[in-house]
Amino acid sequence: MKKSAFYLAALCSGSLLTASCNSDKAADTTATTETTAPADSAAGDMAGMDHSSGATGGDSPQLVAMNEMMQKMEAMKMKGNVDHDFAHHMMEHHRGAVAMADIQLRDGKDATMRQMAEKIKADQQKEIAELEAFATRLDNAPTNYKPQDPNDPFTAQMKTSMDNMMNNMPKTVANPDMNFNMMMTVHHQSAMDMAKAELAHGKDTKLKELAQHMVDTQQKEIADFKAWHARNADKM
Repeated sequence: MKKSAFYLAALCSGSLLTASCNSDKAADTTATTETTAPADSAAGDMAGMDHSSGATGGDSPQLVAMNEMMQKMEAMKMKGNVDHDFAHHMMEHHRGAVAMADIQLRDGKDATMRQMAEKIKADQQKEIAELEAFATRLDNAPTNYKPQDPNDPFTAQMKTSMDNMMNNMPKTVANPDMNFNMMMTVHHQSAMDMAKAELAHGKDTKLKELAQHMVDTQQKEIADFKAWHARNADKM
């Protein structure tokens, strides 16, 4: 999906544009040098979580929303406390789901998918408020994992959840209902994987109860999405 780099390479292959491309490359190098942050400025980031999909204006609105969500999650500075960082990551993940539900309610026509979008939006807005309360309460919680260590069990499990979402990203189609169905299926699976990381490594009992509720709810919704998909294969 990183089309800009492909197009630049294609243009630079023409002899008539060599000088122009060299000039552009120098400008890009200068811009990169000026805007690149020092290595230690990302000390709070979770190791290896660069999941920008490079969505462009020509992509489906659902894909753009997913990409924006992942960029915001990648930009987060991690505290190093499992419960605190899970709450913040899941808040942003839920906001992505709300944005995707809004797009479905704007563009979608299928009654079942619209009903699911309404339910997902309501449920996840409620959970965002709950997660905000957890995150505030945990602001001063002690560190108990290493966000910069790819071998840390929680870091590795959270990264895997995002990698799996990227690796299973569906090819979008013309039908907005099908796009919502496919994108939200992958999105829900990622949320479940994140919640399972909290269940395995979190310490806060109440937050773990919320994580288990997420797993139970979204597992059922994934089954509903897949059943609808099987009945509506013609929309591909």
